[in-house]
Amino acid sequence: MKKLLIAGTNSGVGKTTLTLGIMKALKGKGLKVQPFKVGPDYIDTAYHTHITGSASRNLDGYMLQDDMLKYLFNKTSKDADVAIVEGVMGLYDGYGIDINCCSSSYISKLLKLPVILVIDAKAMAASGAAMVLGYKMLDPGVNLKGVIANNVKTPSHFKLVKDAVEKYTGVEVLGYFPPNPDFALPSRHLGLVPSQEMEELEEKLTHLGEEITKYIDIDRMLELCESEDVTTHFKPTLPRIKGKVLALAYDKAFNFYYEDNLELLEEIGLSIKKFSPLEDNELPVCDYIYIGGGFPEVFAKKLEQNKSMRSALKEAHHRGIPIYAECGGLMYLGERLKTLEGELFEMVGIFKGQSIMTKGLKRFGYCEGEAQLDTILSKVGTKIKGHEFHHSEFQTDEKEVYIMTKERDGKIVAQWSGGYSKGNTLATYLHLHFYSNLSALNHFLNDTEDLQTDRRNG
Repeated sequence: MKKLLIAGTNSGVGKTTLTLGIMKALKGKGLKVQPFKVGPDYIDTAYHTHITGSASRNLDGYMLQDDMLKYLFNKTSKDADVAIVEGVMGLYDGYGIDINCCSSSYISKLLKLPVILVIDAKAMAASGAAMVLGYKMLDPGVNLKGVIANNVKTPSHFKLVKDAVEKYTGVEVLGYFPPNPDFALPSRHLGLVPSQEMEELEEKLTHLGEEITKYIDIDRMLELCESEDVTTHFKPTLPRIKGKVLALAYDKAFNFYYEDNLELLEEIGLSIKKFSPLEDNELPVCDYIYIGGGFPEVFAKKLEQNKSMRSALKEAHHRGIPIYAECGGLMYLGERLKTLEGELFEMVGIFKGQSIMTKGLKRFGYCEGEAQLDTILSKVGTKIKGHEFHHSEFQTDEKEVYIMTKERDGKIVAQWSGGYSKGNTLATYLHLHFYSNLSALNHFLNDTEDLQTDRRNG
């Protein structure tokens, strides 16, 4: 199978731009490309999907066990000509200082992925070899097959870097890429601006793919990325649902979903009907509602103006329809949203209180929640794990339902309370991957009637 992982020496080295360009170039060759992203990112995966036409998947070593990762990788890449995995942060950066904990390097070993390392070679020649050698030697189990030198302006500079790296490390240098501000993708507080909001994106990506083929030997890269398959005996035991509909909030304000989550819901038997809290006046007729993360703060005025949708969601809550909301969904289900500029906007109002945007990250990283009350996801004492990443805090007198714990290198580094439950509605800042919480998903789909009966007046 042809597969590879594009890693960087560090965040900001140009890994994402080069990955997008390589995907575009491969797509231009008529290849079916299956994209992946290491870690819990939603925005990079949306760009991958836009380019390749295949839904990008997350390979998350914290939320998913090794056999689950192998299963999902094989399942989604089996019909592809080549699988391209974009790494996270630097090659060996993961959760804490253990290079085998949630790192790109560990994923490369687990899935037997040849690695292409992106280095920033600006103002560097033979020193580039020292950098590459360090990455090669830190873990000999990583199959480092090639290097791309970013921020190289001239062929003569590239020759110096290439000759030095190949002489001192034995790793092949596949090309370089010159600095070009035309390919810079705009960012804001949660990373890149989502692809759904980018104007003239296709034109920019087409140009990027064309430029990649000028400077990087794509054909040689394909030759280097052949690797043996991985095997696993994992097969999920799933509940079966017939004749049920899940309404999914999906538009520019809410689009942070793991593709594996949505596919899993359909495999269980649910029919997914998308609705837009920005544009639609009513909810689809449904049995469950799922509101993911996104940027409600960017579209707060329009969300406020859509009073009919806000009323429809509140009515659905009062009728006992199970509603599960993550991060941006939590912000939307509160009474108000306050922007950095101090503007207040009315939201749905299922939960008392308001979300307030902050200049810095309030929570960031992997964590686990232990239920203190029964919710539509879990009974008291049950633990669920996921990822938080938000620039807001929810101010409320509502009682939190989870004790959240963040550990690093085997030690607890932070604890806090989070998540709010009322009737059959649960909203938290935690993003879940359903494969790591299959029992929680089963609870959501099957056990909500008891909650509806016991806590309708909650």
